[in-house]
Amino acid sequence: MNGAVYPPPTGPAANPFGNMPGYESMAGGGFMPPPMPLQPLAPPQPGPNADQWTIPSLSEDAAREAFKNFASSHCCYSGSPADDGVITSMEPFNTYRYRLETFTETRKTEPAEKPYEGETADFYTQPAPRPWDVQVNPPSLFTNHTEEVRVPFTSSVKECGSCHGAGTTKCDDCKGEKHKECYMCHGSGEQNNERCTTCDASGRKRCSTCDARGTKDCSTCKGRKKLLTYINLKVEWTNNMADHVVQQNSGLIVNLQDVSGKELIKNNQNLLYPLIGFPEPSIAEASERLIKDHQTKYAQSARILQQRQTVELIPITKVNYKWKGGFHLYFVYGNEHKVSADNYPATCCCVIM
Repeated sequence: MNGAVYPPPTGPAANPFGNMPGYESMAGGGFMPPPMPLQPLAPPQPGPNADQWTIPSLSEDAAREAFKNFASSHCCYSGSPADDGVITSMEPFNTYRYRLETFTETRKTEPAEKPYEGETADFYTQPAPRPWDVQVNPPSLFTNHTEEVRVPFTSSVKECGSCHGAGTTKCDDCKGEKHKECYMCHGSGEQNNERCTTCDASGRKRCSTCDARGTKDCSTCKGRKKLLTYINLKVEWTNNMADHVVQQNSGLIVNLQDVSGKELIKNNQNLLYPLIGFPEPSIAEASERLIKDHQTKYAQSARILQQRQTVELIPITKVNYKWKGGFHLYFVYGNEHKVSADNYPATCCCVIM
């Protein structure tokens, strides 16, 4: 950044900041292109050890307890199948979930103004920092957050154009007349052929909106007569997430995003390499595809601050049970032991009053 000082403007312009490096095309506001992206710094990550691939086994007691909790959470479900049903078999299934998180930062600038409250007008005192040079404290990694910052050395003071520096504008309710038509007699001074007591037969009432002043504080400058104009920098941090779940043939049809599993792999860095050597080929393929997609998609409009990839083994157990001579099944899935039982055999119609 050089030490040049920019000359003051000779008159108002649509974009008074147009001659400042980094803000030339800001007349309508817009996203600022990020700096050039980094390259991955670490070598590819190895897959998990073989002893990590084992699904945690689910005991019959845990399966039965999960089923009881499921039944009790539904007001229309009888607890009998869960209490009296006899488990005949339990079958576990391997299900992997790959998750990629790309934590990005975008910056958008726009001309802004606010009521002047005595702030220092520092426009042209020295060159303003470029949009990506403004110091802003980021939140914790992989956390969505938005921050707005007044760009240093862009502030100036001007007369409020809405009230022409008066600090007040005509009251909208009384049109500046301080009084308005009586709402009871509609300006006639009479109500039911008698003297209107609400307005003392005058047909008009003091305007309560402006307290009979005929004016109100200007809504733009809040009565301060002047405005502070500056460049507003909006910084947005976003955790962009994509999942890939390996298809399994258990018959369970639910969204697994709401459950957790056994964590096999977790690593993060500025830019990731795809996984290699994972025993499930579709996980390695998903890692390569999603990392490429994210780096292509987000590097053009945002700064990639960090990426994180996680592989979880999500336990799913198919439980077959017998109740009242019939055979039924349910699923217990995730570390949370959630239950899915689409054809629960004992339901009733409930009416909530």
